[in-house]
Amino acid sequence: MVRVILDKAGAGKTKQLIEQINAETEVAQGNLVCIEPKRELTYDLHYHIRLVPAEDYPVRSLEAFQGFLAGMYASNYDITHIFIDNLIKITGEKDPVRIETFLNWLDSFSEKNNIKFTITMNADHFTPTEGIKKFC
Repeated sequence: MVRVILDKAGAGKTKQLIEQINAETEVAQGNLVCIEPKRELTYDLHYHIRLVPAEDYPVRSLEAFQGFLAGMYASNYDITHIFIDNLIKITGEKDPVRIETFLNWLDSFSEKNNIKFTITMNADHFTPTEGIKKFC
């Protein structure tokens, strides 16, 4: 399952994500991971959450990010949910067609490996396609 939280800058996407992550810690049966652009959420998240600052890794494209996510899961099959804060900031990608292709890949990866993904994206950077909207 892939869920996208898509809204304009300052609309509270990250706050909503933080609330979801902290609520998930109460019921999760596996490991939870949050990938963020920089180290900013350290004190907002429950200490059981594995926090990964993307700035520490070379993931500046959607293809590199695919490999990063697949490698992360391959090294820990106990991950049940990955939260991604600000996909566009992490990857630098603003092309809605490429983002839709990535989300479709992620959805297939999610189904195959029984892992959930929740992603925030800033809607100021592009006009979402119908394919992107189906994940919202």
